[in-house]
Amino acid sequence: MSQQGSAGNVIAALASFFIPGLGQLIQGRIFPALLFCIFAFGGYALWWLIIPAIIGGIAHLWSIVDAARYSPQD
Repeated sequence: MSQQGSAGNVIAALASFFIPGLGQLIQGRIFPALLFCIFAFGGYALWWLIIPAIIGGIAHLWSIVDAARYSPQD
């Protein structure tokens, strides 16, 4: 059983720091991993439109925090 702040969550948060959604993928959560990846990279790809880039940055930060705070429900 993984606790919030455990080594697994720290590793997942670090992975999400480098690639949005990778931390969720490490935790076995495929759907959130895909969503974070699509929103972050989609926003970054449209950087010249400013607003999508901000949304991409928020999605990237959210993926890091989500991976760090994840606690599986038993």
